[in-house]
This record gives sequence, structure tokens and C-alpha cells, in this order.
Amino acid sequence: MDALVLWTAVFTIGAYLVCGIPFGLIIAIAMGHVDVRTVGSGNIGTTNVAREVGKGAAAATLLCDVGKGLVWMIVARYAVAALALSGDVASLDHTTVLGTAMSVVFLGCICGHVFSPYLHFHGGKGIAVGFGAALGLCWPVALGLLAVFVVFVAPTRYVSAGSLAAAASLPLWCLFFGFPLVSVAPVTLAAVIVIWSHRENVRRLVHHEERPFSFHKAGDPVDARAAEKNDAAERDAR
Repeated sequence: MDALVLWTAVFTIGAYLVCGIPFGLIIAIAMGHVDVRTVGSGNIGTTNVAREVGKGAAAATLLCDVGKGLVWMIVARYAVAALALSGDVASLDHTTVLGTAMSVVFLGCICGHVFSPYLHFHGGKGIAVGFGAALGLCWPVALGLLAVFVVFVAPTRYVSAGSLAAAASLPLWCLFFGFPLVSVAPVTLAAVIVIWSHRENVRRLVHHEERPFSFHKAGDPVDARAAEKNDAAERDAR
């Protein structure tokens, strides 16, 4: 058990470091020469990249953010099983107490993306990486999250509404699919962190100020937030 705790801690730290990689920022700069932290919502996730850079950059961001969560969860599952459980992957099934190890690693994935160590502990909102990590944790839970997301986004085009609903449903899906309470605790904390990261979206939704989802199109005007920052920089330079 001591070995399990040790290797769970190691791979949770690894999850934090790997999932903290800000692919949205990197891709937006590479494909659109845009620092997405200075435009739109200022977020580095898929939605803001789509609005401010375009479909290609958004697709690449989504793939990388989902992928880093999924790949790390798979790597962690087999590595922890090999290093702490003599290769018994079944012991890390989500329905067992030992499966709590994977729930803790899942939490590490969310924390890495939301509190990126490479961006002074700022980051994204944890939806895409959370979906990828959920696929690696328990794929039926991930499909449940996706269903809730689609149900809320399809009629409204408010990605934030779907994201909040999916995050809130995460502990319920885990309970439904047989997670023991000790394993539900880390994913519940992860859900709280994701909801907290959407606090500004909640304010805009309440005040009917949230922007519906849309893709950036060539020739679209520069975002007002970016323009204000540029004006301020010009004034400071004078």
C-alpha cells in the first residue's frame, strides 16, 4: 500500500506538469500569431481559440487538450499497476478502493490545466482535458459528461452552460457507475475546481452577457479587449 501511495503521488505530480502544458496558447501563437490571453475571454481553451483564431487552431487545441488527459491517465494506470501492484491493472478498476489512485491522478490533470505551472498558475477551464482524463478513468462516465454537455449547448450555443452542467454532473455519473465514495471525493473536488474556473461565465450568464459559440472568420474585426490593451500600450510608450 505504501508503494501505491508513493506512485500515485508521483503520477499525480506528473499529471499536473503534463496537463499544465498550455496547448491552446502555443497553437494560437503558432497558427494565428495571436496571444489568446489578450483577446476574447482571455482563456486558453478551445472556445476562445475558435473565436479568435479559427477552426483549425480550435480543432488542434481540442485534440491536444483531450489527448494530454487521456494519454496521461492511460500511462498512469499501467505504470502504477506495474510499479505498485505487480502489473495487476484490474486492481485499479474504478469500482475498487485502489481505483482511488486513478481518481487522484484525474484531479491532478484538472489542476494542471486550470493552474498551469507554466503560466504563473493561470490556465484554462478544464473541460477538454477533463473529458480526456475521464475517458482514461472510466469511459462511460466520459460519455455521460458529453451527453450532458451536448444537451445544454445544442439549443443555446452557450459552451459555458454545457461545461457547468457537465462538471456538476461528474460526481453523479461516478456514483451511478459504481465508484466507491472514497474515489468520488477527488473527482468531486475536480468538478468544484472546474465550476470555480467558470465563475466569470456564471456572472455573464446571469446578466445575459455571455457570447454564444462562433468561429473566427477571416476579416473579423480585432477583439475590443485586444484593442484596449494595444491603446494602453501605445499610451504608455509615449
